Amino acid sequence: MSEQHTYRVIVRGTWEGLSDRARARLLAEAAEHGMASMRFTEEGSLTYESSPLKHFSMRYVVVSDAADGEEMAGAIAEDRAETALRGLGYGFRDLRSTVTDLDTMKINRKSRSRR
Repeated sequence: MSEQHTYRVIVRGTWEGLSDRARARLLAEAAEHGMASMRFTEEGSLTYESSPLKHFSMRYVVVSDAADGEEMAGAIAEDRAETALRGLGYGFRDLRSTVTDLDTMKINRKSRSRR
């Protein structure tokens, strides 16, 4: 059995070829997809700004074999994003991902202040 790592992946992209209906839906739901909605989940968390309606990001948690590395985690998240966006009828392009391996990241803890 191989070791599993947990990755946080941010997939970024650009809206493209949005239908009038899709654009209207994104604009109507923009308040639900702002900074406060940023969460890393398996299903993905979509965030974007309504003005201008140009770029978006999706945040994912991906659990994958450590041997496959960050590149595979990014590919998995990008595939999830493509599937979700197509399912919603949203046109997009230029997906790219940033991956953080939570199992190997160093945590810098602040020392207690001296009294």
